[in-house]
Amino acid sequence: MKIGGTHLSENTYQCIGCGAMIQTTDVNAMGYLPNSALQKGIEKGEFYCQRCFRLRNYNELQDIHVSDDVFLEKLSQIAEDDALVVKVIDIFDVEGSMIHGLSRFIGNQPFVVLANKVDLLPKVTNQRRLKHWIKVLLNKNGLYPEDVLLASANKKQTLEPFIALIERVIAKKNVYIVGVTNVGKSTLINQLISYYGGEKSIITTSNHPGTTLDLIEIPMNEDHAIIDTPGIIRRSQLAHYLTRDEIRKVLPTKPLKPKTYQLNPEQTIFLGGLARVDFVKGQRAAMTFYVSNDLYIHRTKLAEANALYERHRGELLSPPSIERLDAFPPLVKKSLKLQANQDVAISGLGWLTTNVPVELDVWVPKGVTLLIREAII
Repeated sequence: MKIGGTHLSENTYQCIGCGAMIQTTDVNAMGYLPNSALQKGIEKGEFYCQRCFRLRNYNELQDIHVSDDVFLEKLSQIAEDDALVVKVIDIFDVEGSMIHGLSRFIGNQPFVVLANKVDLLPKVTNQRRLKHWIKVLLNKNGLYPEDVLLASANKKQTLEPFIALIERVIAKKNVYIVGVTNVGKSTLINQLISYYGGEKSIITTSNHPGTTLDLIEIPMNEDHAIIDTPGIIRRSQLAHYLTRDEIRKVLPTKPLKPKTYQLNPEQTIFLGGLARVDFVKGQRAAMTFYVSNDLYIHRTKLAEANALYERHRGELLSPPSIERLDAFPPLVKKSLKLQANQDVAISGLGWLTTNVPVELDVWVPKGVTLLIREAII
């Protein structure tokens, strides 16, 4: 399978890694490719911009400054097509991966929701209950999909219902894959390309927000294609305030191992240097944290928490690293009353739950979403 659209017209080419239009004049703009590399691309018949080339071969990411509105404009093109829309959400950050005004961009197109990364949840998770939980949450946010699919872009066997859907639809219309940054859209499409016999991992992926920069078409027949779209930027997600190395510690790649602490009032839990949970009031509680297995968790007394944070942030309490303390947003406090069987979710970091009602002060980086929801597990 060859991805179409790499040679759009005479002297117009598209990066097959991120979708950017190839240009040879501005090294700091998206789509830059040295002229010598462009000539090689013409001979070979495929083009990767310098940014994608360095990311794919050297794991180096060049920052490209693009207005968030540009990505929304790209998404609005869907409304003019006759298509099925697949909205991908991240099960690790469901609220943070919502697109609340989806209908404004896709018009009256039908859509389904694919909940990605379900392999991150503990194996004891009830799949039927999880699917119902997602539907209820979507409906509360004004989203009414035709179906909800549970899958993992990294596990081919979980994609069979999704592939069956593609094969039913693609003969009649295009399929657009949409979502916010970091939900795994490009990884999902790479799996599809591999399934149909194409080159694996042809689309550039990374854990950094904003890797895909423009629409990328993958033709499935003479008339219709699967189309990858740029991730919508949500500044309320924690990943936007972290470096790539820090993101690796925060975004899980293996099934979560819940960590439960028996806590009394006047105790504090630090989640690295990224968040802080103060147990203010309530009876002794079993508090369970669902965060990356690589994230350091530290328990201390509430009376000592401020001094410990000032003394150890950036070192014992990291990420962020000590070199980035000045650039990292300050932690801000929100006082919450949490009931049993409710979660406190921190966008892009994870969630916690408790077995009894408690009063908490939860500190998160300024700008990052924090909310209470029905327990997912």
